[in-house]
Amino acid sequence: MKIKAYLKPRCGWSMGVRAIMEKHNLEYEDIDIINSQENYAEMVAKSGQPLSPCVEIDGIMLADVSGDEVEQYMISNELIKPTDAETAAPTDRGCTDEEHKKMQQSQPIRFF
Repeated sequence: MKIKAYLKPRCGWSMGVRAIMEKHNLEYEDIDIINSQENYAEMVAKSGQPLSPCVEIDGIMLADVSGDEVEQYMISNELIKPTDAETAAPTDRGCTDEEHKKMQQSQPIRFF
């Protein structure tokens, strides 16, 4: 299975996608869409929209998805089996206001 995940370096939704990949021990390409305008443009061209995360699995693009949605897609298509393993991050939501505030204090995020 070939997986390309178009993600932000620090984002609750992106961390949820990463957590699902780790939960299922999946190899994937983590593509930074914040620090590379080319990566962002590729994501928009492939997905037809500007929102992230986007995950491409064997040529099928899942646009603007949560980790839960990615996992459900893979289970429904029998690409992975369900597991009760814990994840390192929430897989069904973005960052809290508190997390956003903490990120703003540590390092600015660059958006295109």
